[in-house]
Amino acid sequence: METTFELGYALDTFYFLVCGALVMWMAAGFAMLEAGLVRAKNTTEILTKNIALFAIACTMYMICGYGIMYGGGDWGLFLNGIVGDGATGVTEEPATYAPSADFFFQVVFVATAMSIVSGAVAERMKLWAFLIFAVVMTGLIYPLEGSWTWGGEAVFGLYTLGDLGFSDFAGSGIVHMAGAAAALAGVLVLGPRKGKYTADGKAVAIPGANLPLATLGTFILWMGWFGFNGGSVLATATVESANSVAVVFMNTNAAAAGGTIAALVLARLMFGKADLTMALNGALAGLVAITAEPSTPTPLLATVFGAAGGVLVVLSIVALDKLKIDDPVGAISVHGTVGLLGLLLVPVTNGEVSFSGQIIGALTIFVWVFCASLLTWLAIKSVLGVRVSEEEEYDGVDMSECGLEAYPDFTGGRAG
Repeated sequence: METTFELGYALDTFYFLVCGALVMWMAAGFAMLEAGLVRAKNTTEILTKNIALFAIACTMYMICGYGIMYGGGDWGLFLNGIVGDGATGVTEEPATYAPSADFFFQVVFVATAMSIVSGAVAERMKLWAFLIFAVVMTGLIYPLEGSWTWGGEAVFGLYTLGDLGFSDFAGSGIVHMAGAAAALAGVLVLGPRKGKYTADGKAVAIPGANLPLATLGTFILWMGWFGFNGGSVLATATVESANSVAVVFMNTNAAAAGGTIAALVLARLMFGKADLTMALNGALAGLVAITAEPSTPTPLLATVFGAAGGVLVVLSIVALDKLKIDDPVGAISVHGTVGLLGLLLVPVTNGEVSFSGQIIGALTIFVWVFCASLLTWLAIKSVLGVRVSEEEEYDGVDMSECGLEAYPDFTGGRAG
């Protein structure tokens, strides 16, 4: 019996770590996607933001985030407990995997939420203002929201989302919508890029510098999402859990495919052309839409859910442009608008979840993250400032913020 338990423990721990590594690889996907969708003169800065935010997320979640999210406010939980537990080997049942593996899996989710913010505020935000916000987002804003959802704590002691029928399997709302809410607050404080909108309010297309990179980034994210959703099963050492993992992988892939097709077709109908950027965002939208519940739909229904996300993301991107909300990579639409859709789709296939619980949960996540982020952005703006000068924006933030260019043989400091 002991040997069987140890084998299951080892398999579940190994699976957790592999899925965590896949989610960590999504950081490369976000970096490539954003680097491809911004202009050449802003590439180095966006890459710097992506690697720096990942390091900050890992450090802040270790110092206090994990304790806030799962320790009932015990900020020293990780430093005082989890490290020791993880170093002693197999613990007593009912633990089925190493606690340190759980920490690793959770910390890469935090970095994912923060990565969403990076693309939305690209091309006009000061690097260090962004990194200061990353400290607050990953160390407090996200962990507190996570404690009310996956952590099971009452929202400011008032109500428990789980008791209201709220469910978010892998984070359509908890991770993706939360990141989009923080991004929206930052974009509203920043304002649009120079030249993005004409005097009469029409949006001007500002093409990205490297669509092959953006496509590579999307495929990396698509691959990483198998760890994101599959790892959220939390086990694989039994027949039941292995079957659940297989279903989640299958439905995750189906939704991404549905989102890609739907976005591409809608873009063709609306714009008369096959818009690659819409297709890429459609794939990501399909993935976000299925993330809240990838275990209960049939493959065909998962494809339909993904297609709904693909349609919604195109409409949302167009609508935000009409509202002069400038998001260079479409992150707010992909992760925010479609994240909400993902939450609302859960009760369609999971009878234990209520629409009212999903709505209350979504409002709780959005209001907290948006308001806390808005206050943080405004505080940073008042002390440090959040936006580069008009001249720096024109020349590109690579030189002013990082002192080097990503494509020195081609940009010459001023290329678009």
